[in-house]
Amino acid sequence: MRIPMAAGSPEVAATPALGFVEHPLRHVLTNEVHARPYETFRAPVRATHLAVISGEGSAQAEYDLVAALCDHFGQAPPSRNANHCSRDMGAFRLRWERHTEFSTYTILRFDPFDEPFVETALSLVPRDWLDQLPGSVLVAKHLALETAERSADDMARLFEGNAVIGSRMLGGAACAWTDFRIHSGGFGRILVRDQGMTEGQGGRLMQRLLEIETYRMMALLAFPVAREAGPVISRIDQGLADITGRIAASGESETDRALLDRLTGLAAEVEQVSAATSYRISAARAYKAIVNQRIEELREERIPGTQTIGEFMSRRLDPAMKTCESVAERLDALSRRVARAGDLLRTRVDIALEEKNRDLLNSMNRRAQLQLRLQETVEGLSVVAISYYLLGLLGYAAKGAKAGGLPINPDVAVLAGIPVVVGLVWLGVRRLRKALTHGEDDRE
Repeated sequence: MRIPMAAGSPEVAATPALGFVEHPLRHVLTNEVHARPYETFRAPVRATHLAVISGEGSAQAEYDLVAALCDHFGQAPPSRNANHCSRDMGAFRLRWERHTEFSTYTILRFDPFDEPFVETALSLVPRDWLDQLPGSVLVAKHLALETAERSADDMARLFEGNAVIGSRMLGGAACAWTDFRIHSGGFGRILVRDQGMTEGQGGRLMQRLLEIETYRMMALLAFPVAREAGPVISRIDQGLADITGRIAASGESETDRALLDRLTGLAAEVEQVSAATSYRISAARAYKAIVNQRIEELREERIPGTQTIGEFMSRRLDPAMKTCESVAERLDALSRRVARAGDLLRTRVDIALEEKNRDLLNSMNRRAQLQLRLQETVEGLSVVAISYYLLGLLGYAAKGAKAGGLPINPDVAVLAGIPVVVGLVWLGVRRLRKALTHGEDDRE
């Protein structure tokens, strides 16, 4: 028995091996949770991580670049529609991930080292290949994973004397330090000490630390946008306050129309600022949530005298994000206030127009009444004029009859005909006016 599918359902086909109809997205959605798997490795490892803002239109250029590097080292390129891949190039491993508005390139090398940030993983990548990276680099970070313990003087040297932020992580299986600064070589630095991590823990920890830095910087892209929008919002707010005050004090329709023009201009400015900031601030919310999640997954424990990554983010990143949230809330509130003021002003303008229309209708009524009176006066004169001509014809007819031998006195005939003629003419004019009035009523 075949049961018809519901309207709007996607076309699916039965899988003979399974014996049931399989949804076309089943495999795609199942594989989605396994996308971008973490690397597995043990110390020593050196990594260089680049986050490049490339936009949504450079996917093909990025794929071609990654495929060219794979071909250069004799490796199979990723599939045409892939948005991530990991390839072992011999001396190093490349990990590429394509996101909505940025891409990340992580280069890993696994040979022993004494100095973690001198011979970096990036030095193994062809320079001409790096020069072709599409977009602009937002994050450039060196990470070193080792087992050696370093003295306080050594740590100060590695981080160029900057205040170091770090903690024990993963239940004491590792310690990590960074300073969230750009060093003299143009890269930031992260140092991780392996204190008993498994291969999976090492890969996950590296990925989380690099994602914290990447998404922190992506979230902070909204901060300059919000800071630039602040003075514009304040200016619009002052203009709206001035218009609102004038609405309360003004009673002239001409002024109301001018205020409505100004208010329309402010509404357009609010929409323009909102369009310029909404995407960036919305993205910042999402990136900030990922940063908080990755920090929580670190399971930090305090190292005495050292600020943790979570504390650093709560003191430095959270205020910037609250500024962005404040700008978004101010824009929403300002948009609602502009809309309310516009409704109020439009109501006043509509009322003023209605009053003018009422006065115009009253004036038209008065003119119609004057025209009616004038028409009645003209009708009276018309009765007199028509009666005069008819009585003249009656007089000529009486004179002709007298000349023909009839015993008629023309003057008496005219005198006797005056009330009859005038009455008939008056009745005829009234009936004619009624007929015309009824005809107009029927047309209406």
